[in-house]
Amino acid sequence: MPRLFGTDGVRGLANGLVTAELALELAVSAAHVLGHPDRTPPTGRPSGHRSTAVVGRDPRASGEFLESAVVAGLASAGVDVLRLGVLPTPAVAFLTELTGADFGIMLSASHNPMPDNGIKFFARGGHKLEDSLEDSIEAHLGSGWDRPVGSAVGRVTDLADPAERYVEYLQKAAPTSLAGLRLVLDCAEGAASIVAPRVFAALGADVVAIHASPDGLNINEGCGSTHLYPLRAAVVAEGADAGFAFDGDADRVLAVDASGADIDGDQILAILALSMHAAGQLPGDRVVATVMSNLGFTLAMRQAGIAVVLADVGDRYVLEAMRTHAVSLGGEQSGHLILSDHATTGDGVLAALRVAGEMAATGRSLTELAGVVTRLPQVLVNVAGVDKSRAASDPVLVAAVDEARAELGETGRILLRPSGTEALVRVMVEAASRDQASAVAERLAAVVRRQLSS
Repeated sequence: MPRLFGTDGVRGLANGLVTAELALELAVSAAHVLGHPDRTPPTGRPSGHRSTAVVGRDPRASGEFLESAVVAGLASAGVDVLRLGVLPTPAVAFLTELTGADFGIMLSASHNPMPDNGIKFFARGGHKLEDSLEDSIEAHLGSGWDRPVGSAVGRVTDLADPAERYVEYLQKAAPTSLAGLRLVLDCAEGAASIVAPRVFAALGADVVAIHASPDGLNINEGCGSTHLYPLRAAVVAEGADAGFAFDGDADRVLAVDASGADIDGDQILAILALSMHAAGQLPGDRVVATVMSNLGFTLAMRQAGIAVVLADVGDRYVLEAMRTHAVSLGGEQSGHLILSDHATTGDGVLAALRVAGEMAATGRSLTELAGVVTRLPQVLVNVAGVDKSRAASDPVLVAAVDEARAELGETGRILLRPSGTEALVRVMVEAASRDQASAVAERLAAVVRRQLSS
């Protein structure tokens, strides 16, 4: 049986894979694993304390019934629940730490289309779970347990002013005045709508918010970080200095400069790295990126005297590498940016605030700041409808990749990997020219379809 957890929790079609029954069972299992009385209690809290969990969600309609199922499962297992309502994923991580909760749960499918949903877990302190804890939660599904009764059942309350607490935190984490900047924010009809316009305006920016009226059905629909064309048009039409696009749960961000040109996660990471390096805030002069990062980013960092540590794709793996190498900044090309001095997970709003702050503090345009990275042509082909579990072992496919690598030599790079969140295989090729990158990528994609078809 395939592992239920992917690279970022459990994700799939709501009422398909992600049912109310599964949500309830996962909540019960998480209560037993993450809220177990044998686990070391927080400082000052005696063993045997009542466990507490915070629960948040993005605006998608299925989050309403999934939230009810999760809350019911937790309370039935004796866990007190603090409901947060609609908030970004990093806000749930932050409030897990702030409230001293034993764990947190976020209901979101991030950038996926509205019909999908997912269940993400945070351990104490707001950190993503290690694989071993996820495996333990999965292993406990369906296990027998003694149900608490009477006063031992969990109580459910709504946390007061959760959005205000998160906005206040963001203002302290990115205190630079943004006065004089006109910025467009694409909130993806998602959780960013609740906080992003407020905090940018509070710091003095002239804000134009688009796709900031979520109705539960329109999240990520032709907008946000996976659909940048509305942001490009809005930035140019509004005469804005820049635009930032978030995904459905606001844990990632991409940008657009004043001309409407895209600024990807590698370039945003470079801007943050150089700013922190200049301020002496980059321990060890190192930054963590992923195997999907463009070679141009690595070359720019090398030129600046900053070493790049590569991690697997997924912000949890970026964070693991950051901890291992004592690095305070990491990110992905897709727009997950982690500033561990301020956050325990990727935070799109925080990263956008820091980039805008660099623009305001230096007087440099986003185009100029991002221009430090000269991106090599990179082509990504997503191959759906194949058995992604065999991507690394099929001998014909392995031979085809080896042959292509020999063809590119030191002027290019190939990455072929199964998606951790979707049923497809990703083929990424970098080369000296876009034509060569496209030709190699399509050739390998054809081999993937032929060899891995179900």
